[in-house]
Amino acid sequence: MERKRVLSGNRPTGRLHLGHLVGILDNWVQMQKDYDCFYEVADWHVLTTSIENSSAIPEHTREMVLDWFAVGIDPEQSTVFVQSRVPEHAELHLLFSMLATVSRLERNPTYKEQINELNLGDQVSYGLLGYPVLQAADVLIYRAHAVPVGEDQLPHLEFTREMARRFNYVFGEVFPIPEPHLTRAPRLPGIDGRKMSKSYNNAIFLTDDPDTVYKKVWNIVTDPGRIRLKDPGNPEVCHVYSFYQVFATERTGVVGQECREAERGCTGCKKELVEILIKLLQPIQKEREKYQEEPGLIEDYLAHGTEKAREEAIKTMKAVRQKMGVGRI
Repeated sequence: MERKRVLSGNRPTGRLHLGHLVGILDNWVQMQKDYDCFYEVADWHVLTTSIENSSAIPEHTREMVLDWFAVGIDPEQSTVFVQSRVPEHAELHLLFSMLATVSRLERNPTYKEQINELNLGDQVSYGLLGYPVLQAADVLIYRAHAVPVGEDQLPHLEFTREMARRFNYVFGEVFPIPEPHLTRAPRLPGIDGRKMSKSYNNAIFLTDDPDTVYKKVWNIVTDPGRIRLKDPGNPEVCHVYSFYQVFATERTGVVGQECREAERGCTGCKKELVEILIKLLQPIQKEREKYQEEPGLIEDYLAHGTEKAREEAIKTMKAVRQKMGVGRI
């Protein structure tokens, strides 16, 4: 029985952190068992908001892919490739742009959020407005059956589904309608309580050494209402406890009770959390070192994966051109 295909990807913006691990990578690793997985280095997507920093993309790609392989993405089992090395993505993006209306793209909630977050005003590029079109091309060019998303990302996938339905209706069946593969991304705050993010400078990275982990954990915000050791605490508002809920679920009952009954102080919780995180990161970092010892290995795997991805993309574009009647006389 042929396995269904999955497409997912990340923008290469450098090293990955614990939020990426529990929100994305753990799911990717598990999906390798049951799906034909295509994992994309989405470097063109970086340009939609950071075109002035494009010179950093090669190094950021290397760092990100090292983290992928270190946590268990198997390049022998999954197709790991670089988006910009498959020019067919750009062609399908162009053709899909003829089916996407400006009004529909302007209703994209993420588009509005990014304009506000980046204070873009009237400096919005077409690339930012049209990134859902490129995203749809990324998924559909591999005729993916499923895309792993959290519930908050369902509107993004719906645009891709719209593009597939619209194309199939106008020109004839080419694309399967990709289904969401719902994943539960555990809530993991950064050390300041906000969402863990590189841009907030509040992340614990997969490459952080024990001393760095110790320093960062010591800065995690705890229950602001607990001033003295003998004060009963509220673990539900303590961000250290949030880490236990993700990385030490078997300890949450005891830790929560001891906090509420003032039998455990914040210092004790943090010391134990440091040990938990160091134990979690050590095998990941050890695996990462194996790939770092052979500098050409990452490029070899990316070259092989990209070649395979392009073979599939070429097949799709041949079918697309035939249906649309373009490129033929």
